Amino acid sequence: MGTHVSNILCVDDEINVLNSLERLLATESVKIIKCANPFDAITVLEKTPISVIISDNYMPFMKGLELLQKARELQPDTFRILITAYADFDTAIDAINKGEVYRFVAKPWNNDDLVNMVHEAVQRYDLAQAMKHADEAALLSLAQAIELKDKYTKGHCDRVAEYALKIADAMELSDEWKKNIRHGSWLHDCGKIGVPESILNFNGPLSEDNKRVVEKHPRWGAELAQLAQLPRPIANIITYHHEKYDGTGYPNRLKNEAIPLEARIVAIADAYDAMTTDRPYRKKISKKEALNMLHEEKGKAFDPDIIDTFLEIMHKEK
Repeated sequence: MGTHVSNILCVDDEINVLNSLERLLATESVKIIKCANPFDAITVLEKTPISVIISDNYMPFMKGLELLQKARELQPDTFRILITAYADFDTAIDAINKGEVYRFVAKPWNNDDLVNMVHEAVQRYDLAQAMKHADEAALLSLAQAIELKDKYTKGHCDRVAEYALKIADAMELSDEWKKNIRHGSWLHDCGKIGVPESILNFNGPLSEDNKRVVEKHPRWGAELAQLAQLPRPIANIITYHHEKYDGTGYPNRLKNEAIPLEARIVAIADAYDAMTTDRPYRKKISKKEALNMLHEEKGKAFDPDIIDTFLEIMHKEK
């Protein structure tokens, strides 16, 4: 089986810029397709799957932003990056806010920043496509591959699914509910693909800035879930598993029943497994201590009824 190759489409009316992008971005797993005008780029988009398109904004005949709007119509999943001058900053921000552009690059660009941005976009595209077409075994493999970014979470997604399904069984939820909870548990941290490993594996408490980066992972996961067209309950788990019952969680500070039921279930399973396994910022605690801490957070971080259900399950098992 050959190596998977991702296509990156680069569009600029200056040939030296195209050659520079090719030298910078081409690897064994990345093929660069160069177009010196937007009309050729549209022809490529009509025939070839593209992971990322990078376009200059100021070109003869058609602006880059207009090309990226057409790219969105032709291949909605493709990540769109606009190269623009600082003078056009407001246009770029507006395009990002409207969802037409994933990122913009200001001229002159920083090579490392551009390579990292494109590499992350390719990873997200590939992951979303894999999630969209995966069967159950492939979904679990994907989740386990994401875990490899964080050496402390090996087996975490499997254990979260196990605890969450115990709750779902006790609540007598349907098989369809349980299937979505299982898949959502496996994929709940898929947004961590956007968090640098240096932050995930940092040995000690994180700075406020790095905490903010980690707290973006549910939103990044939600973007992937949308790209992959995952069922709503799975997307809910990915997006809302860090919300708290009292409204102090993230990303949306949802409260009580505004947090989807499946996310409230997985939040408890996730917290219990995190407390009972070693993490870079603290050692694990005993199962008894973890259950006591969950009880203390009843009605604060967690749904009180679901906490009661989980505590009952765990006490019976002991």
